[in-house]
Amino acid sequence: MFKVNRKVCVAPMMDCTDRHDRYFLRLISKNVMLYSEMIATGAILKGKQRNVLEFNEFEKPVALQLGGSSAKELGESAKIAEDYNYDEINLNLGCPSKKVQKNKFGACLIKEPDLVAECLNSMVNATKLPVTVKTRIGFDDVEDFEYLDKFIKKIASTGVKTVILHARKAILKGLSPRDNLRVPKLNYGIVKQIKDSNPNLEIVINGGITKTEEIKEHLKNVDGVMIGRS
Repeated sequence: MFKVNRKVCVAPMMDCTDRHDRYFLRLISKNVMLYSEMIATGAILKGKQRNVLEFNEFEKPVALQLGGSSAKELGESAKIAEDYNYDEINLNLGCPSKKVQKNKFGACLIKEPDLVAECLNSMVNATKLPVTVKTRIGFDDVEDFEYLDKFIKKIASTGVKTVILHARKAILKGLSPRDNLRVPKLNYGIVKQIKDSNPNLEIVINGGITKTEEIKEHLKNVDGVMIGRS
């Protein structure tokens, strides 16, 4: 199977990383790992699959990011994504928007590690593709290494081997998702701690990385870097 190289990745971004944007990005770089916008399981299982899942083979390697909290639906969606020849299935555990929270997926699931494990087990068992997670270092008043490390180990217990960590906690109330991309303060140190505590996991760091020099510096401590809005 194709071994995914996540040394440098482009983040999944709503209203941005669609098939057209990914094609353009692939013209710029043949090596970076690309991610789809977050696609809700309902859009796959109840909508027109081809409209949301089809992509040009030129874009590869490309990952599908899923949003959802139903283990059954996530497993079914992961299996369908495999049929569309994606290289990876990623579960969104980092989006703080009210709309996403209302549907019970995204960053609010950091508070429910048992449910997350149930969802990931379903996905891992449904597909031969690598299943990964993109999450935050905490939420609201919780930015604690012990909580995060326990959460990451729960994720790893399902067979997930790659965790993408946005080095900023999610604010679930009182702050827009756009503002939450810039505040509160980034905490790169806790991501390094997670890598040190979980040496067998592939840890990809995300958040506020805009320069080549910064990428090189982060790669001294973690396995990969994910870049997004600058």
